[in-house]
Amino acid sequence: MRAYLAVALISAIVTFLATWALLKVAHRYKIYPQIRARDVHTRPTPRLGGVAMFLGFAVSLAVAAMFGWFHGVFEDPSHVIAIAAAALLITAIGFFDDLYDLDWTIKLGGQLVVAGILAWQGVQIVSLPIAGLTIGSFGTSLVVTVFLTVLVMNAVNFIDGLDGLVSGVVLIGTITFFAYCYLLAQKTSPGNYFNLAGLLSAIVMGMCIGFLPHNWRPAKIFMGDSGAMLLGMLMATSALTVTGQIDPHTAGQDDLLPAFIPLILPLAILLLPVLDLTLAVVRRLRAGKSPFTADRKHLHHRLQDLGHSHVGSVLVFYVWTALISLTCLLFFFWPVWAIAAFFLLGLVLAGGYTLWPVIDKRRRAK
Repeated sequence: MRAYLAVALISAIVTFLATWALLKVAHRYKIYPQIRARDVHTRPTPRLGGVAMFLGFAVSLAVAAMFGWFHGVFEDPSHVIAIAAAALLITAIGFFDDLYDLDWTIKLGGQLVVAGILAWQGVQIVSLPIAGLTIGSFGTSLVVTVFLTVLVMNAVNFIDGLDGLVSGVVLIGTITFFAYCYLLAQKTSPGNYFNLAGLLSAIVMGMCIGFLPHNWRPAKIFMGDSGAMLLGMLMATSALTVTGQIDPHTAGQDDLLPAFIPLILPLAILLLPVLDLTLAVVRRLRAGKSPFTADRKHLHHRLQDLGHSHVGSVLVFYVWTALISLTCLLFFFWPVWAIAAFFLLGLVLAGGYTLWPVIDKRRRAK
């Protein structure tokens, strides 16, 4: 655990300092886009946060390679190299999109290439341990992997509209996923708790912690598409690497849940972003527009229209993310009936907080 905490701390420090430095550079050379109609901020703000986050990722990954604890992770460097290359490419695509507003087809094509690099180099769904069954052929695994990776990247990117929203949601979800990885490692390999999924999760936690102070309202800098897509890619990658930790030929009925949590948890954590993404695509296609056309009808915009403040809208996402994440993690400890009771109680509280502006308005009217 201390090794993971050390990596997370390095990632946080590098990201914090890099963000501060890039903020100074952006203001000195006026490297920031003009305010758009859908934006909620009122002054030009740099979007170079993703570059700083990538630096935090790269430095902490390089430092981890020098730690003896992670020797097994870097023993076969092909996966790590593929992840680093994919991270660099998706950051570059997002960087140019933040500066020049790339056509949506170019951005989607870049995302497919990034996901394809990961899948082609073996960073993909390895197995689903259900009585020895695997997901299928290499081609099937590659297609499913690419689809899930692109889905998570866009889900994270689509909610990047409020100060502190993405970094906070990803931080809460990744803390939960890291706890899951650690518990799974204790179960499947008691002599070695160090794996690639846990390392990536620790790095992502540090990236979010280091960036959030600069991005909390009022935000001094945004992560932009480069940061949002990078976080989404790393979340998806962490989940994909976990699927190979359980031997599909020895797993029994008790391993059904651990088998599926790596795939379910990232999507569960990103339930609201995925819902927002789905609604946006349907809304835009029905209007005869590109699914990547920007508008001001995202869930975080609707929460503000409902009566939530800027920070209040962000906290709604935090509350729902925490509820869903903890519910998934509790399957390791509690019986199903207790988890159901916890989720129902949380559902009432989270729903009440979400609808509080409407409830309060009606109460005042009476």
